[in-house]
Amino acid sequence: MVSLCHPIRIRACGDTATRRNAAAKVLCSVQQTPPPPPPAQSTIKVVIVGATKEIGRTAVLAVNKARGMELAGAIDSQCIGEDAGQISGMDEPLEIPVLNDLTMVLGSIAQSRATGVVVDFSEPSAVYDNVKQAAAFGLSSVVYVPKIELDTVTELSAFCEKASMGCLVAPTLSIGSVLLQQAAIQASFHYSNVEIVESRPNPSDLPSQDAIQIANNISDLGQIYNREDMDSSSPARGQLLGEDGVRVHSMVLPGLVSSTSINFSGPGEIYTLRHDVANVQCLMPGLILAIRKVVRLKNLIYGLEKFL
Repeated sequence: MVSLCHPIRIRACGDTATRRNAAAKVLCSVQQTPPPPPPAQSTIKVVIVGATKEIGRTAVLAVNKARGMELAGAIDSQCIGEDAGQISGMDEPLEIPVLNDLTMVLGSIAQSRATGVVVDFSEPSAVYDNVKQAAAFGLSSVVYVPKIELDTVTELSAFCEKASMGCLVAPTLSIGSVLLQQAAIQASFHYSNVEIVESRPNPSDLPSQDAIQIANNISDLGQIYNREDMDSSSPARGQLLGEDGVRVHSMVLPGLVSSTSINFSGPGEIYTLRHDVANVQCLMPGLILAIRKVVRLKNLIYGLEKFL
């Protein structure tokens, strides 16, 4: 509203005078058309495959709390018919039962013409078919299956390119882990000695996928590490990863948090990068970020770092 103020001239005794002691104002209102509201963003419908796993249950809670998205389906071969919210520890049910039929859930989302994302925590052997089904119904995919084969990723990349559908294959969903790896790549150009030390509460799958990924990232950069004893076969020197001299040492003790440190050394100094993981909650910020970003893609990308 704009106010225009004008003095009133009063005709008195044949003259026109301006009343000074009691000035009067006429307010003229000019109506302005308000700007149109911004277009409402559509809610992202999320389907979680592997919903009864620890990471799946945690993802149910994270998606339910996230702005602009909602859980539309929970897929697993366990706990069929149970409420996804209640098995995830929620006080109130979500009224979304765990099903083992991904196609039925995808069909329901496609009929509503909603934007959708399938989050896949399943097994390496099931990933290709899951992504293909999601694309057939117009849904993008976020895949976090650490043991997935690179050949499967290559096949998925060709499929997504042809189908013009977005897909993220993430070796890790931890933002901290991604930042650790990026810092390690930068440091690797300045140091000629490096050792990876990791600790885990149980001995499964060692060296870890994180350690292998770090070794791969800092290898093939034209740098040879630990030249003094690169050919050492002593078990105490740790496992050699790749051909560039990167070694990893794995410590397993019950009660330890999962931790990964990268130790670089140069003349007169040690440079250490470290990332500790307390629980699966560390993956949720990266997951929510991935869900928001993947709907804009028309192809497959490998690695959460592309979204950071």
